[in-house]
Amino acid sequence: MSTTTVDQNQEEEPSLARASGSMAVATLVSRITGFVSKLLLGAVIGLSAGAINDSYTVANTVPNIIYELLLGGVLTSVVVPLLVRARHEDPDGGQEYTHRLLTVSLTMLLGMTVLAVAAAPLLTKLFVDSSSGNGNPALVTAFAYLLLPEILFYGLFAMLGAILNTRNVFAAPAWAPVLNNVTLLLTIGAYFVLPGDIATNPVHITDLKLLVLGAGTTLGIVIQAAVLIPPLLRSGYRPRWVWGWDKRLSEFGGLALWVIGYVVVSQIGYITITRVGTNAAPGSITIYTYSWLLVQMPYGVLGVSLLTAIMPRMSKAAATKNIPALLDDLSLGSRMSAVMLAPISALMTVLGPALAVAITVFGKGGSDAPRLGLAITASAFGLLPYALTMLQMRVFYAMKDSRTPTLINAVMITLKVPVVLLAAQLLPPSQVVFGLTFSDAICFTLGVLVGELWLRKRFGRLGSRRVVRTYVKVAVAAVWGAAVALVVELGVRTYIPGGIHGALGAFTSLIVGGILGLLAAFGMMALLRVHELKPALDKITSLVRR
Repeated sequence: MSTTTVDQNQEEEPSLARASGSMAVATLVSRITGFVSKLLLGAVIGLSAGAINDSYTVANTVPNIIYELLLGGVLTSVVVPLLVRARHEDPDGGQEYTHRLLTVSLTMLLGMTVLAVAAAPLLTKLFVDSSSGNGNPALVTAFAYLLLPEILFYGLFAMLGAILNTRNVFAAPAWAPVLNNVTLLLTIGAYFVLPGDIATNPVHITDLKLLVLGAGTTLGIVIQAAVLIPPLLRSGYRPRWVWGWDKRLSEFGGLALWVIGYVVVSQIGYITITRVGTNAAPGSITIYTYSWLLVQMPYGVLGVSLLTAIMPRMSKAAATKNIPALLDDLSLGSRMSAVMLAPISALMTVLGPALAVAITVFGKGGSDAPRLGLAITASAFGLLPYALTMLQMRVFYAMKDSRTPTLINAVMITLKVPVVLLAAQLLPPSQVVFGLTFSDAICFTLGVLVGELWLRKRFGRLGSRRVVRTYVKVAVAAVWGAAVALVVELGVRTYIPGGIHGALGAFTSLIVGGILGLLAAFGMMALLRVHELKPALDKITSLVRR
């Protein structure tokens, strides 16, 4: 690599560290408030109480799916590189191109939102299998009518966030979801104080509690999008409608088609999961969602902040044909992800049952804590593969290649669907959820391997020897940390009445085992001289200080 490239990376590193550190704090608060809202919903309704929570979970996921299908993946993966190129190449700093892209995107979103609301009953039939009597299609449809308008505002938030990121404004998009979560918390509070329960037979969309929960959830997404408008104006960008065609929109369309293909393939997997889950024991979809949120939380705090900050830099390196800098960012991101996430993944595997009891100790959710805990254990090993797969995808998108991620995803789903269907056939209904969570982890593990091979085919040697050395050392440290946590948990089972199934034992195992396990893991990394440990600890320390 040239001296110029090294100097450039050294100059940009503090900026990357500051940006990712700021976003990590916002993401931490966002993830915590978001998960607290899920816990409160579980406490108020119950994880497996009838069909209400499962129906709400499925209906609230449909807008995300439709949005991703239409434009979500395009906005997060394709738009940022295109806007960075326009700012770098256009005399007006990419203003005109941004206007046209915003106009086309919002027009598409508005039209498809209207169609999605009109097709709510058909969407319910696609995602819910009620043949066993566990599903409640009427309730899912009623929620869908109230929640599907979120599509437009998800798209607006993503588009405005992409524009802000290309202008090096990261804080506002990172903090906006917190307001959404606060709104949802207030909504759940209002739901709780209203008398009675949502009627499930028959279902009435005019039911006050149903209206409060559905409309309040949508209001949170509206607020999340609206709060980005002031910082967008302060950044100097003045959005306006500009109709007409720019030849680069054709490039956008070509890239978008492959990203939409990526989302279509993903939804084959998710539809399989929802249909199998709604045909299994009540609460399976909710437990699947909760366990995935828990496993994703460390990635959301540490991985997403790094990825969001590094994406414009990778896009710039790709735009200037600086392949060594691009591969350096890939290597750095891979090694940092392993150092930060592998020990947490190992600890979640051991402490999953204690974690589930600790977070569901209040309200109606505690009765299903054992299933939630084992679901966390079954999926925790997929945390690092998920982070690495997302990082690899960003490299291809930075190179304006949206075809390869779609093909990699197709390979993953080819494994995922049979695993889910096999779980439905081999496991008792109450244990099917473990197969669902395992399917995610195993398919992302496959995704990392396929992505590595594809990157080698594209770029040749990736400098993977350094990455592998780091991975081996980190794996030894993670296992050592998990062993320490396991000793603590065995002690809790032996000496504390009720073991980890009681509140005292669960919190003791989680806090003492978690702290000692992390100290043991990071201590072992220090002994093994993992060079990435210091920047990783600096990042975590900065997060704690903030």
